[in-house]
Amino acid sequence: MYTPANKTQSSFLDFNQPLGLHMNPDNRWIQMADQIPWDVFEKKYAHAFKNERRDGNISKPLRMALGAMIIQARYGFSDRELVEMLTESPYFQYFIGLPGYQQEPPFEASLMVSFRKRISADTLMEANEYLLRNAEGSDQDDDKSNPPKSGGNGSASPDAGHQDEERENAGTMIIDATCAPSNIRYPQDFSLLNEAREKCEHMIDLFCKAYGFKKPRTGRRVARKNYLALAKCRKRPAKKIRKTIKKQLAFVRRDLGYLSTYMSDGYAAPFQKKETENYLTILKLYEQQEYMYRKSTHSIQDRIVSLTQPFLRPIVRGKTKNPTEFGAKFDMSTDEHGFCRIEKFSFDPYNETGCLIESAERYRKRTGKYPERILADQIYRSRINRAFCREHHIRLSGPKLGRPSETAALTDRKTEYQDNTDRIEVERGFSLAKRCYGIGLIHCRLAETTLSTIALSIFTMNLFRITKRVLFTLLWFYQLFNVRYKNKIIATARLTA
Repeated sequence: MYTPANKTQSSFLDFNQPLGLHMNPDNRWIQMADQIPWDVFEKKYAHAFKNERRDGNISKPLRMALGAMIIQARYGFSDRELVEMLTESPYFQYFIGLPGYQQEPPFEASLMVSFRKRISADTLMEANEYLLRNAEGSDQDDDKSNPPKSGGNGSASPDAGHQDEERENAGTMIIDATCAPSNIRYPQDFSLLNEAREKCEHMIDLFCKAYGFKKPRTGRRVARKNYLALAKCRKRPAKKIRKTIKKQLAFVRRDLGYLSTYMSDGYAAPFQKKETENYLTILKLYEQQEYMYRKSTHSIQDRIVSLTQPFLRPIVRGKTKNPTEFGAKFDMSTDEHGFCRIEKFSFDPYNETGCLIESAERYRKRTGKYPERILADQIYRSRINRAFCREHHIRLSGPKLGRPSETAALTDRKTEYQDNTDRIEVERGFSLAKRCYGIGLIHCRLAETTLSTIALSIFTMNLFRITKRVLFTLLWFYQLFNVRYKNKIIATARLTA
């Protein structure tokens, strides 16, 4: 059950500070808490609760759940370490919406899993869009408050407003794709088969214990010895690997035969939901490994690389350090203000060429105009995307098709150099999100929590960027006020002198 808060924390003065505790109101966490529209996000969060009974346990408010997730994304704390930090820091307690400083933990560490499930990736993307829309609206208001550029005689250009009205495209969109790797062991065929064999043996033991069967002959010691004979080798010849895979397939096939015999005889499986999912995953893994062994190939569609996370797929990126990564692939766009948005993510590998047109249409839906230029990698410059950009008067970065003309060679080189320089902004966003906001290595085990972690990292990165801009603006006004105040004092002193 979820009950919306009757009164939200409105200001820093409402936070009950015990005697001897003096908190700084200019702290970044206090300033950031005032920038987030908690009331708007809470309405979306309340729809995740379908039980309307009033006699059950009341869930934690959104500010506590989302605030704890933001702190965890920023510093990379584990769930238990996060609860300890929330207990020790009064600034963190103010950020998550507690009425005052308390020495007791605000919640159990296990609740963080429920928070990540309830605050889904779609909810975080909507919250990110709302946050950026308000931030970009304030930037446009600041631009409107500035006086127009004047000509040589000090007056505004008469054709400036007419040109702005006629211009159909405005702004810049930078787009690129990357992979958020998950924390799994590097997948090897013989290692996956050994893990599947051990899980099958555990299921057989559960059947024998539940119904009093005599344990069948599985040869687990021989199978373990066969696995270690290859796993401990520094050099692993292809012939030895193939021989080990053949034996491990035989062991798994025999164990699956025992399990299928028990089930076909009418015995109910004494499994929990987790063991049932593992059994279905092992069946699919055996089919894939047996097919690849017979065909002498190493590629197959929807290849399983982890038994605990069967939704993961190998993502070939072609990087020097990690040519293949195992995680979720996503496209991210960056606008001229440096704010990032997730355009698409998926666990299956896909060609990011098809994301450019969809991203441009979403840009037009947000701003009312197509971007003036799109800065993208070479893979996005397909003929379909080039034709789309040409039709809507969008300049796509990169060299044009065909032989370059001699007259426009120098201008094209300067434009191309400037586009490549500006395109670094999206790479900077990837680097910052992976180093500082938790998608360099994702430790979540579920598909929905993995996607919510990616969306949360982008949301947190934009939130810190907005807060930094607000603090810089306040600092600029403070310095401007001090300079004017000092000039006024000096002028008054000169007049009195």
